[in-house]
Amino acid sequence: MTQSLGRPAARQEGAVLGEPRPSWGQSLRSLVSVHSVAGQVFLLQLTLTVLLVVAAGTALVLQTRDFAMKEAAQRSVATAEAFAHSPGTLSAMKSTDPGAVLQPSSEAARKAAGVDYVVTFNRAGIRWSHPDPSLIGKHVIGSFAPALAGHTMTATFRTSVGPAVNTTVPVIDTDGSVVGLVSVGITVENVNAGVSDRLPLLLGSAAGALLIVTAGSVLVSRRVRRQTHGLDPTELSRMYEHHDAVLHAVKEGVLITSGDGRLLLANDEAKRLLDLPPGAEGRSIADLGLAPHLAELLVAERVVTDEVHRAGDRLLAVNVRSTALYGGPAGNAVTLRDSTELRALAGRAQSARERLQLLYDAGVRIGTTLDVVHTAEELADVAVPRFADVVTVELLDDVIRGGEPSGDTTEMRRMVVRGISRKDVFYPVGELIRFAPLTPMAQSMGNGHAVLEEDLSEVGGWRTQNPERAQLILEHDIRSLISVPLSARGVVLGLADFWRLESTGPFEPEDLSTAEELAARAAVAIDNARRFTREHSMAVTLQRSLLPGALPEQSALQVAHRYLPAEAGVGGDWFDLIPLPGARVALVVGDVVGHGVRAAATMGQLRTAVHNFSSLDLTPDELLSHLDEQVARIDADVARDGDGAGIAGATCLYAIYDAVTGRVTMASSGHPGPAVVRPDGTVTFLDVPVSPPLGLGASMPMETLELLLPEGSRLVLYTDGLIEDRHRDFDTGTELLRAALTSGVDRTPEETCADVLDAVLPGRPDDDVALMVARTRLLDPGRVAEWAVPSDPAAVATVRSGCLRQLDAWGLDGIAFTTELLLSELITNAIRYGTQPIKVRMLYDRNLICEVSDGSSTAPHLRRAATTDEGGRGLFLVAHYAERWGTRYPPRGKVIWAELSPHAGEQELVPDLGDDFLDQWVEPEI
Repeated sequence: MTQSLGRPAARQEGAVLGEPRPSWGQSLRSLVSVHSVAGQVFLLQLTLTVLLVVAAGTALVLQTRDFAMKEAAQRSVATAEAFAHSPGTLSAMKSTDPGAVLQPSSEAARKAAGVDYVVTFNRAGIRWSHPDPSLIGKHVIGSFAPALAGHTMTATFRTSVGPAVNTTVPVIDTDGSVVGLVSVGITVENVNAGVSDRLPLLLGSAAGALLIVTAGSVLVSRRVRRQTHGLDPTELSRMYEHHDAVLHAVKEGVLITSGDGRLLLANDEAKRLLDLPPGAEGRSIADLGLAPHLAELLVAERVVTDEVHRAGDRLLAVNVRSTALYGGPAGNAVTLRDSTELRALAGRAQSARERLQLLYDAGVRIGTTLDVVHTAEELADVAVPRFADVVTVELLDDVIRGGEPSGDTTEMRRMVVRGISRKDVFYPVGELIRFAPLTPMAQSMGNGHAVLEEDLSEVGGWRTQNPERAQLILEHDIRSLISVPLSARGVVLGLADFWRLESTGPFEPEDLSTAEELAARAAVAIDNARRFTREHSMAVTLQRSLLPGALPEQSALQVAHRYLPAEAGVGGDWFDLIPLPGARVALVVGDVVGHGVRAAATMGQLRTAVHNFSSLDLTPDELLSHLDEQVARIDADVARDGDGAGIAGATCLYAIYDAVTGRVTMASSGHPGPAVVRPDGTVTFLDVPVSPPLGLGASMPMETLELLLPEGSRLVLYTDGLIEDRHRDFDTGTELLRAALTSGVDRTPEETCADVLDAVLPGRPDDDVALMVARTRLLDPGRVAEWAVPSDPAAVATVRSGCLRQLDAWGLDGIAFTTELLLSELITNAIRYGTQPIKVRMLYDRNLICEVSDGSSTAPHLRRAATTDEGGRGLFLVAHYAERWGTRYPPRGKVIWAELSPHAGEQELVPDLGDDFLDQWVEPEI
């Protein structure tokens, strides 16, 4: 009934669709009458509403009364038939006194059914029962002939109780004859009383409807006032005339289309942008000569926001909104904006934005690793396909190896080819290429700037490199090239070539700056990777020189080892195997926190110190105590020199295995304990008493762990890089190691190393990994001989004789004389200077080991005796004829040992000395 001010034309057209459309000003001014007649419309609407409500209420009352009469008739019929067909009714009517039986039952039925009367009478019409006893025995009112014929009869007539709806039902005997009749009635007064009871509800409903309609009319009137903002017709007319002028003055096209695809309104700008013919308004959009896609868009049933479409030589930004969504009739409101120049500017801005995004991505993605080749690959991955269709990268061989580039050669090795699947179009990866002087590659390397070839098919200099391959490149539609040197700090490291297909379009001069920026970022990253490669190679070389190459030969253990440097660079993990006298072997594993040359150098210092302390044959706890003091001194020296931080976080585990007893003794300074795999496959992680890391012990005492291992047990020593990294904790790595060791019961140490690394080693280790697996062996008891020596010089000859017999049994006659000489001297010294118990032990392993132990801790000293001295020559003889000799200190006493090679042959002595020479030391009675 009313319409929004914002859509007058669309509203009006909905009323006269298909007719010639008046002008925009006339359409707007036609709405002014709405405001002036609003009051009259409201009064007319209210009058009609009252009349309609009264008529509807009257009809509803009559309908209700009719329904009540029908309901009364149905109830009377049901009650009469129920009473007539009751078994007691027939027998009562056939009895000698029907009234006496029927009167109480009739009254009971009347009250139960809620009717006004239940009357029974005979065929003659004489009543047997009646609510009024005075009427019993009298004739009924009215005719009941149809009932005597056996039919139910219902009618409304005046009865003894007034007008009523009456139903008469015959009572039929078994032979089909009518015995009597039953009449049931409901008075009209009672029917009207029911209707009267409903009348307030009906009148209330009518009044409510009237109130709702009246309120609706009031709201509509107020809405009209609100939409017109309370303006009088003059003001409203002036406002719409102003809107009409503005609509045609704006530099944006405005169109209104109807739901059936007709043009309802087009302002001057829209007619100009679309080049509409005269009289276009009112015609179908399809008949206006517009491009199909544009005509379809103007009547589209979807929301369109700033979609750019071509209309002739213009680019129009089109917006479409449905008028139905805002209360108007079906149709669209369309705005058009000429964006031809804006589109060109936006294209240049988008291109600049894409270039900036490309350079940003290059800064993020190039140089993620310190690997020269991978960095070159990252440059190609960033540029393809966003900047070029194909990218090739060449580097100098010196750069690949981490060396300093010479800068005086055009010979390079291809490292990357990206963007083309065929391998024969460009030089393959790994090919060494020397660029010809006329090629863009050689020119860019010569002048240090990018060289552009917009159309390769029109220039010939680049063909001089390889005409056949150049033709193959052109056959694959590659038409444009930018060659850029990879330069850092004024030195050329390599070359990046960007290629484009003909379908992509050629490179333009403004692309040169982008190519140079990409190459500059990549060159810095490649140079950093080159420097790292050089330093890494130096550190690896240093580390390899400091780590053990081939482990020394020994018989106590079967050993395998692995060392894997971290991807971030070499570190300070190390391991070692040190043979000790007495068929014993020391196992060492340690870790210096950090990476690089300093960590490797520190590792070398610690390894050297361990070797030096091992030569003193110290126990594990003593050795680590000395090593802790050594680290503390190194840190103090570094602090005095002001040369950076000292050794921080160094750990070490030192273990000694005795092949004679099968006993292993170990101590730890901050290092995780080893795992032991017993011959039955049981895996145990030893709980070695852990002291603080090296340099932090503060002279604290260290504890040792002693363990007896069965032959064939595997002792697994490792650094924490094997089981711990950023992605898993220590316990998880330990369980993985346990599972790997449990699964290979009969594996050799070499196989165990391989199994452990496959199962436990992280995918990208953050730290160095040192692993050593040692399978224990026991020295054959038949190769061990031992004697107790009393404190009597005469016992020397007896022990010496036993030793000679044992040497004969071992087949060592060739060194019997030398052994006899050495043992005689050592035993004599023990008797003369030592205390009980004195023991002699010979071990036949790879060498013959002679040991003499006593209970004193005095250390023998080698010295040169003068010609006038009576003694002092014994240890000189021991040092001269033994391959090695030394002293070690068990928990009680000392052991002096000497090793002789079984293959050296008998040492040649002074012939004329013979036994007299020996007897002067071992036969005091002489």
